[in-house]
Amino acid sequence: MDFQQRLRDGALDVDKEDLIGVLTLRFGGVPKDIEEAIRTITDGVQLERLILVAANVPTFERFVEELREGNRAFRMVGDGFNPLSK
Repeated sequence: MDFQQRLRDGALDVDKEDLIGVLTLRFGGVPKDIEEAIRTITDGVQLERLILVAANVPTFERFVEELREGNRAFRMVGDGFNPLSK
């Protein structure tokens, strides 16, 4: 593995930890199956989007819906992304 790939892998690992951290702060924890799903993500753009989603969705269930969308979802609009709505 070359140096650039190690850097990319390291950045992905940091993003995964950040995402799990945001979810833990907002919702009190992350079920094991969701944590495992997060750890399998290899797309940095998807991880960055999910960090924003985690910071803005009003419920953990809404986050899981977005996680299951994979890299097909690309916009965050409407009440589903308002952290103040329930």
